[in-house]
Amino acid sequence: MISICKLKKKVSPSKDYIFRDVIIDGEKVSFIFNEVLTDGESINEIILKRLFSLKKKQLKKLENVLPAISMKIIKESEILYYVNNGYIIIIYKKIYAFEMRAIIDRGVNTIDGELTITGPKDSFSENFNTNLGLIRKRIKSCDLKVIDMEIGRSSKTKAGVLYVEGIVKKEIPKRVIEVLKKIDIDGIIDSSYLKTVLEGQKSFFPTIMMSERPDKSSMALLEGKVVVITDMSPYALILPSFFIDFFHTTDDYYQKSFNTTFIRIIRLIAFFIAIFIPAIYISVTTRNYDLVSLDLLLMLKAGRTFVPFPAYIEAFFMIVCFEILKESDLRMSFASGSSISILGGLILGDAAVAAGIVSPIMIIIIAISSIAGLIFSSIELGNAIRIYKIFLLILGTIFGIYGVFLGGVYIFYKLLTLKIFGIPYFVPFLPVEKNELNDSFVKREEPVKVRNSFLTKNIVRGKYK
Repeated sequence: MISICKLKKKVSPSKDYIFRDVIIDGEKVSFIFNEVLTDGESINEIILKRLFSLKKKQLKKLENVLPAISMKIIKESEILYYVNNGYIIIIYKKIYAFEMRAIIDRGVNTIDGELTITGPKDSFSENFNTNLGLIRKRIKSCDLKVIDMEIGRSSKTKAGVLYVEGIVKKEIPKRVIEVLKKIDIDGIIDSSYLKTVLEGQKSFFPTIMMSERPDKSSMALLEGKVVVITDMSPYALILPSFFIDFFHTTDDYYQKSFNTTFIRIIRLIAFFIAIFIPAIYISVTTRNYDLVSLDLLLMLKAGRTFVPFPAYIEAFFMIVCFEILKESDLRMSFASGSSISILGGLILGDAAVAAGIVSPIMIIIIAISSIAGLIFSSIELGNAIRIYKIFLLILGTIFGIYGVFLGGVYIFYKLLTLKIFGIPYFVPFLPVEKNELNDSFVKREEPVKVRNSFLTKNIVRGKYK
């Protein structure tokens, strides 16, 4: 006998759980559902109207009378699980679960963050099935495997580990699943919770990519990577991700090789400018005067004639001001954010120079460095650039150009020693991976497309077995 009283005690004092008993042809039938997770109109039209037209004999086999694709016969212990997932439970002799989930997500929208000039414009949403469908729509193969998991004691968030069997090395999804199974937490509200656990090794450089693009995730799967999607999160996790991956965009694969190579080299130059330029400027103007010509040095010094602060204080002040403007721009609405950026960039910058607080050349240096960092869509990589920029600035202030050089060596060392699931982060440069060098900073067209051998044993594209 099913104890309705025990179920009511478990959900008490919540009022959105509905328990109803009705009499149909002299027989008692019980209903349990959550009114905010289910579609009331569908329940009335599909379930109730049909039930009240049934006779006693027909009630014994509801699975035949109320045909539904997502109908299940469940156990008593599973009742609240299915209720919390948008099912209506009908209890008569057996326990039936019919999916009547309300549409409370925003559906498929256009991309907000990872904008591209060409290519698809659809993006992930907060619905697990929608996100999985967007990937399956692109990879129409039974080799695309999905391992479903439930994470979080209270949230019971559904997560899916996706990989293409026959391409990915088996140990990669196996290790991902092992890590996810060990997570013991109250709730997973977004995929970034999983990212923190999966990254493991602490580093400022990101080793897992978050993407809202189904096409990018599908490309990663066909490359031999693993994708993790999470219910209630519009971002998929792509892993393992290497240093070179953050210099690639989906647009690169929709354009000619020459154009792709050019823009990738621009991104590499921007990376070095964002990190090194402020520190080099401080070193040249405060300690290592012999690194530039006398004319250039006099021009740099002349710009700071009336500035009362040391160059490094001036640089720190400008970096902090830019970060404040950037953060306010992100947090404000689109219209207000644009107004604040214009106000801060033009009026305040011009006023600061006129007041003699900062020099014009310092504004140019910090602006170029900051704008160069904005070329990357990855927030984690942007944060790493910000931290190492300040780190090198401190070294340049104390030790001059030698400190900048040692800081650069340290950053290179961190890149070389960093690993993600046992695979070196600096692939394909060190260790050298010849197959991937053709799609690194220089993109070459090949007659036979190949994959990264660190990700798959099946390196020839187009072959699955």
